[in-house]
Parts: sequence; C-alpha cells; structure tokens
Amino acid sequence: MINGSSFRNALISGANNIFSHKSEINALNIFPVPDGDTGTNMSMTIQAAVQALENITSQSASENASVAASAMLKGARGNSGVILSLLFRGIANGFRDKDEIDGKTLVSAFHIGVEMAYKAVMNPTEGTILTVARMAFDAGKIAAEADNDPIIVFGAMCASAHNALDKTPEMLPVLKKAGVVDAGGKGLCMILDGMISLLRDGVIIQAIPEDEEESTGIQAQIDASGEFFKNAAAEFDSVINFTYCTEFIIGKADDLSKSPEKLRSYLETIGDCVVVAEDEDIIKVHVHTENPGKAMEEALTFGQLLTVKVENMKEQHRKAAEKFEKEKEAAQSAQKRKEELKQVPPENEVGFVAVANGDGLVSVFKDLGCSHVVSGGQSMNPSTEDIYEAVMATPAKTVFVLPNNKNIILAAEQVIPLVSDREVIIIPTKTIPQGLVAMLSYAQDSTPELNREYMTASLSTVATGQVTYAARNSEFGMTKIKEGDIIALNNGKLTVKEKDPVRAVVKLAKEMITKESSYVSLIFGNGITEEQATAAMEGIRLRTGGNVDISLIEGNQPIYYFILSVE
Repeated sequence: MINGSSFRNALISGANNIFSHKSEINALNIFPVPDGDTGTNMSMTIQAAVQALENITSQSASENASVAASAMLKGARGNSGVILSLLFRGIANGFRDKDEIDGKTLVSAFHIGVEMAYKAVMNPTEGTILTVARMAFDAGKIAAEADNDPIIVFGAMCASAHNALDKTPEMLPVLKKAGVVDAGGKGLCMILDGMISLLRDGVIIQAIPEDEEESTGIQAQIDASGEFFKNAAAEFDSVINFTYCTEFIIGKADDLSKSPEKLRSYLETIGDCVVVAEDEDIIKVHVHTENPGKAMEEALTFGQLLTVKVENMKEQHRKAAEKFEKEKEAAQSAQKRKEELKQVPPENEVGFVAVANGDGLVSVFKDLGCSHVVSGGQSMNPSTEDIYEAVMATPAKTVFVLPNNKNIILAAEQVIPLVSDREVIIIPTKTIPQGLVAMLSYAQDSTPELNREYMTASLSTVATGQVTYAARNSEFGMTKIKEGDIIALNNGKLTVKEKDPVRAVVKLAKEMITKESSYVSLIFGNGITEEQATAAMEGIRLRTGGNVDISLIEGNQPIYYFILSVE
C-alpha cells in the first residue's frame, strides 16, 4: 500500500529527477524561438508541491495528495505545467478520504487526472503528454486487474509511459522530422521514473545541478583514492591576495624521486591556499597565484600535466558582485510588486489584468486601463498563482484577463475556479498585439458578456509579426537555421531569416501589410536603439508607399527585437 509518507517522498524523488533532466527536456523543443521551455515549466510546477509538503507530517495519502495538487495548481507554469497539475488534481480527487492506496485506487485516481487534462485542452493533440498519460493509465488498468499491488501497477504505468513516449514521433510528423520525442511526455516520464524509484526501490533520486558534471577518467581515480579534496580553499571575500585560481593534475613520472612536499613548498613561495594531494599515480594541485605559468613549469618536473584549469578570481568576484546586485534589485522589485498585489474587495464594476514584460509595454497596458500587469511572457511564463494574485488585487466585480501568450492561456484559465467573490473572464489573447486590440475593443456601456464577445472577435482583426533570435539550430523546409540567426515570424510562422533585426522587420512588414491594412504599430524592445527603431519605421513606410499609419512604441520587451501589429 502507498501511504502519505511514501507518496510525499515519491513526489520529491520525481521532482528531483525532472530537475536533473530539465535542460535535456528543454532541448527537445523543435522550434528555434526562445520559449517557456517545457522542462523548466514542469520542474517549477512540481517543485511548488515539494515546497508545500516540506512541513507536512501527515501519513494520509489523501491529505498529502491534496496539499500537493493545490500547490501545483497555483504554481503551474505553461501548458505542460497546467496539464501536470491537472493530472495530480485528479489523483488527489481519487485519493480522497483514503489514508492508504492500493493498485486499483491508484489507477482510478490517475484516470480522473487524465480526463481532467484532456478536457482542459480545447483541441487535444495525440503524440503529446496527454497521450503518454492516457497510455500509462491503460496499462495500469490491465495490471490492476491482474494484481492489486500498487507498486506493480505503478511499474506497469511507467513502462507504458516510456513506450508511448517512443511512439510520439509517429503520431506527430513534426516530431518525426526533427528526430525527437515530445518534450511534455518526456517530462512526465522523468517524474514517474523518480516516483517509482522510491516506491519500488526505496531510493529518492537526488537533484543534480546543471553545472555539476559526473566524475570520469582521472577524476574518478582521485575520488576513488579518497585523497581528493573538496573545498580546499576557503571562500574568498572582497580581499583577494592573488588573481589566478590554478588547478592541475600531474601524472607522476615513472622515475619520480622527488616528494610532492617540495612542490608544495615551492608553490607557497608564489601564492597561497596551496593544496597538494597524491595517490600512487597522480598529484592533484590547487594554488592561488599571480604566476600560473611558474606553478605549471615547476609541476612539469614531477611529471606530465593531465588537466589544467586557470580562473581569474578577481573577475569572478566582480561578476558575482554584479550578479548579487541584480538579484537583490530583482528581489526588491518582486517584493514591491507582492506588496502592491494585496487582496481588495470588488468595488468597481470592471477591471483588467494583462501579462506583459518590458517597462514600455507595461505602461501601454496601464494607460489602456489595466489595473495590474503581471510580469511574464515568452520564456518567462507566470504561474497561475501570479495571475490569481493580480486578479484578487483588482477591485472589480468582473475582471478581464489577457494572457497575451498562447502558453499562458491555460494557466490563466485555472484562476477561474479559485475565485469566488468576482467573475473572471479570460480573453484568449496569444500575442501582445492581440492584447492591445482587445483592450481597445472594450465597450464601456456594454455588459461583460457582450464585451467578452467584442474583445474575442477583435483578435482576428490583427496580425502579429515578431523579430527575435534563434535559440537553437533547426531546419524548416529548405531553410537551415543556426543558433543566433535573426528570424522573423508572421503570425507564428517563420518566414524571414536575416543578419540584422532592422532588415528583418522591414521584410516582415512588407510581407504582412496588404491593401486592406490601415494601421501598423511597431514596438521595439531591448537591444534596439531609437535610431534603429526610426530607421525600421522609415523603411516600412517606404516599402508600403505611405498608405498606412505607422506608430512607434518603445516596449523595452526582452526576447523580441520588434513586435509588429498590423490591422
């Protein structure tokens, strides 16, 4: 039987496992545009559950599953994170009032989650995380009929999930062409693998930071010898006596007669924080010095250098201090926003919440009437709780929410059942231009329901163009994309590859603007100067014959050099 404690520990193991593989999952994204990254979103979603369970000591599977599901719903990021949260919401519903779980209950609960996930997606696509979850349930149901042991059942579900994942390229041609499996399905498999590791083997998989490399080769010899030192030198503070942290491994010469202590003595004359450790075959050295060359020259009298690493500590310290200040400023800004988002009673009739990133865009949405603008967008998907807090801080009986990104809509929709004292209406805006035109389409004298219709209908009147950079190598049709290339998207479809963002947006505009177009907004972001923005606007004007009105907006948005709105 699975009790509350084993369920909690299994969830922790699953969270650790996807954390360790999130970069691998992110890399499965076949489109080159910087995005919300499936692995990161799913990892952050389940991590919210782990944090909520930290101080829970209950042995009840029902209570722990409920706490986890609630936290995951609020912490859900991106479509994959929302789907994951719904799977665990179904599990919590199926575990209700049960302290221990057998195989049949486990399968029944998982089935509820699968159904909830499918219903939440407007047009469910097979070959995704949904398929992996459904096929896992199918296998679990068969296993439970043969044996009610929840461990056997869960093992069958895990095996089937991997089998389904392997089949996703056959279900989605775009995956097959790219030679990858579905990222969301991969993420779910990683979580299930972590959970079965605890349930079946009693092992909680540990999270491995992305920059931690496995020991191999000569490093493994050092680890095995027991002589390898960790954290040999104390953390340095603002006073750094020597510039270069120098580390190397010496393969001892066959005829070596000198003691490594002589090397230590020499290094102490040219530096500090000296550590010299040896086994039968190697000598491991660490020293802070102004003369790495002299240290290595002396080392060569003891044998060959197998590995060498030299780092500038003063530069590291400067970057660390700079990073600390940025993180401090970000934390202070986040705290300030948190303080601003205090729950208020719904006194006004109508209020608006939008999602955007960039000081300029935030100002534009506020000028159009948004009470709060949630920080987020492409590659920075806000959680359901972020949007919920903004809604509850909006003093209105009806709150319209504009996600402005297709990967945020599902997370925004999860806010609706969390709110009881005001109506929440989600306008399914997929882009910033759609959000702006929706705000402009609001009719003050109409009812909320009519405005829902007006604002939603307005989305089809605007076309969105975006100029960004390729986040990964890719291939579309006959076009090969290299990481770092400037690319332009026409309503989400990659149509332009360039070396310069100004040329890219001019080409994109010429492609998008038709005889029916009457108004164009050119929103320029971080990394684009006013001179470049003006040049882009004039270039567009020349190539369109001056037949459309063009406005220039400083959005300060990240990721996108330009956002083009064509009405």
